[in-house]
Amino acid sequence: MSDPIWRSGEMSTCNRVLDQRLEADPDSPYLDVCGTAFTAAEVEATANRLANAYADLGVTPGDRVATLIENSPEAMLAWWGAVRGGGVAVPINTAYKGDYLVHQLTDCGARVVVVEESLAERVARVADRVPELEHVVVVGDTGAVDGVQAKVHAWDGLLQADERRPAIESRPSDLATFIYTGGTTGPSKGCMLSHNYHVALTEQIGICWRRTADDVVWTPLPLFHFNALVTAVLGPLVFGGRAAIYRRFSVSNFWPEMNRVGATITSTLGTMAYLLAHDVDRPEMPRSGAPEANTTLRLMGAAPLPVEVDRIIRERFGIETFSGAYGVTEASLISWQPPGVENKPNAAGVINTEYFDVRIFDDDDNELPRGSEGEIVIRPKRPHVMFEGYWGRPEATVATSRNWWYHTGDIGRIDEDGYLYFVDRKADYLRRRGENISSFEVERILMKHPAVADVAVHAVPSQLTEDDLKVTATLAPDARLTEEELFRWCLDELPYFALPRYIEFRDQLPRSPVGRVLKRELRAEGVTPTTWDVEASGITYEKR
Repeated sequence: MSDPIWRSGEMSTCNRVLDQRLEADPDSPYLDVCGTAFTAAEVEATANRLANAYADLGVTPGDRVATLIENSPEAMLAWWGAVRGGGVAVPINTAYKGDYLVHQLTDCGARVVVVEESLAERVARVADRVPELEHVVVVGDTGAVDGVQAKVHAWDGLLQADERRPAIESRPSDLATFIYTGGTTGPSKGCMLSHNYHVALTEQIGICWRRTADDVVWTPLPLFHFNALVTAVLGPLVFGGRAAIYRRFSVSNFWPEMNRVGATITSTLGTMAYLLAHDVDRPEMPRSGAPEANTTLRLMGAAPLPVEVDRIIRERFGIETFSGAYGVTEASLISWQPPGVENKPNAAGVINTEYFDVRIFDDDDNELPRGSEGEIVIRPKRPHVMFEGYWGRPEATVATSRNWWYHTGDIGRIDEDGYLYFVDRKADYLRRRGENISSFEVERILMKHPAVADVAVHAVPSQLTEDDLKVTATLAPDARLTEEELFRWCLDELPYFALPRYIEFRDQLPRSPVGRVLKRELRAEGVTPTTWDVEASGITYEKR
């Protein structure tokens, strides 16, 4: 029998899986967030209060509620409050400030933003530039946002609202979250993600992990990324068991955290696995077997995971690894490693034929034979298992869906056995420390500096398995600027993850006959003898 093109089946919502946990197991441990434990019943009670409080502020189903909060109980509860009331949660990267923050708040049309006290000054600086923003809710002292035109509220005040469940019944196709992409050729775009997509991705990852109600999943990934939402917040509702969310990754605290929560699975990044594998500053750690008497951890999920790092993790700590998957915010998992599939070296698992039709196309959308390199394209086999488009950008949605195939912008190949290999990024963006970075946005900010005449932002390979960011620039006539001065200027203008590691000034940038900067030449040259390196300069700065 041939593989069916379209598969109908039961769909779900985030609210429905919470209700199922409430019916079956309301009072057992569900979620530990930075040391604060919650049952499903406790989360529901607070989520209902917040949903009703948002409604009192004028939020109706489909309205956006933005958050600027580090991993914390409030970040998790603010998300649940928006979703429980039929709203759309828009968790914003906590490194954002200035124009970055204005763009996302304005683009999503948020009526409400919830911000933690330590970041409230950033919102205060830009709130009056966001036309549709009506309310600012502060977790902590509201003094930092005094003077803004929007109405200011204390988080604790919202928690006094009615605890009754809102009379809202979300459909699987309704939107639950906007996750913003890093952008490639323009400003970042909001991926509209349905309730069912949340649950479907939760199920796919859990299948790959062979997740059961006996598992405890731990992650330090931020709640403004999709991974933490589906693996930690929704995972225990779909598979049972519990999860733990940590504020941010730390090598020194990793094993104590594993022991504290009894973790059996971690959801991390390849850079984090690399740091653990090469943690040479602690000679008391054994070279094999989990250190500090940890006996619970069985699986580390991390991507990308080079073969050598994979080997070290398995041999040193005596645990399995999972990196056999590939996906993008717009659609996951495009490839995966379900039970019974052993990944090949450097592969990203097998193509996910249960959920997607995955192929390799050339630039004219002709399908290429197995083993050929081209763009990875997909179309769904089930309803609402990928994004619903880019918010407010129908042209971009259409452009990426040429010939009714979603074009990932990534280059890959599929071998004869159905294994997918990621080759390179077709679009000109970078990935650094787990964050997608738009070179366009960074260049736009750098061009605001009066001494900079021209600039190219591009990737340089990093030993931490992803990219480091290099700025190659020319200066305006008679301008005087050192690399260190430019870097210090960037500290106030760019999110920490978009700060350049390398800066180099040149007389001119390499260009094509039609005037485009030849970034491939700059990437090939990499770090030159005249390149300035912040890590060799002795400069220290706060990474947030």
